[in-house]
Amino acid sequence: MMKKEINNDKDFKKKLIIDCEKCCGLCCVALYCMKSDGFPANKIAGKPCQNLMPDFRCAIHSKLVQSKMKGCLAYDCFGAGQKVTQDCFPAMNWNTHPKKANQIFDVFLVVFGLHQMLWYLIEASTLNLGEIINSEIDALIGENERMTALVPDDILNLDVNAYRLRVNELLKEISNTIANPTKKEQNRDFFGKDFKGADLDGKDFSMSLMIAANLEGCSLRGTNFLGADMRDVNIKNTDLSQSVFLTQMQINAAKGNSNTKLPDSLAYPKEWKGDSPFEERTVFDKTTRNYRRRKN
Repeated sequence: MMKKEINNDKDFKKKLIIDCEKCCGLCCVALYCMKSDGFPANKIAGKPCQNLMPDFRCAIHSKLVQSKMKGCLAYDCFGAGQKVTQDCFPAMNWNTHPKKANQIFDVFLVVFGLHQMLWYLIEASTLNLGEIINSEIDALIGENERMTALVPDDILNLDVNAYRLRVNELLKEISNTIANPTKKEQNRDFFGKDFKGADLDGKDFSMSLMIAANLEGCSLRGTNFLGADMRDVNIKNTDLSQSVFLTQMQINAAKGNSNTKLPDSLAYPKEWKGDSPFEERTVFDKTTRNYRRRKN
């Protein structure tokens, strides 16, 4: 299924693009991390990373690629970090107000989940799904925005699980609707599978294990990657511009190059070296943890 043109789609997703300059290093503190998953060390939730500096920057960012810190390189909070820092707790942070730290971390985790669901809902709104489903999507988007606009105490009292269940049910319905019926299968394990050059238009890879799979040169129009584990997936020389339900975290975890084509709402990881086929593109700078435009 091809995406339809929606002029405000990029505007909707802008607030879900991370801006670490406006965050107090929440992902480096609030999250539970394991060294085996590509983080600097094992770390319990609520404990600052050993490399987090007082200004909330990372002391080893220039070495993350060489050190193969895949967990740090791939992580994306869907803009929850700056949302919580700037809007929910504008006059404090976990460091200056340690008694508020746990509440700040808990709100961050809730907002992260809501923003992740919002990303998928906005993506769904770009598909040709019919008036009934579109109205359901719009209602869930509106509800999401109202929830994240609440004060911290009210955010923590939300029944997020009930909302997530409704979102998941709708996304499952959408996935079934857009899937190519000739390419449906029950298998969800594609670990290391070689698809090179295959026609995968309309393929449903939602919730699939795709670690180290090879998608180089595949046709991926309308291919559904909702929740797929794409760590080390080879997407070099591959056009994903019409694929659906991709996230920045999936792209950051995959292996692409300058010939990889992405949806407009996603950015090219800086380490995908080489000349871009585009005059200007968005790149994700792992050193500053920010997105920027780069001309070739």
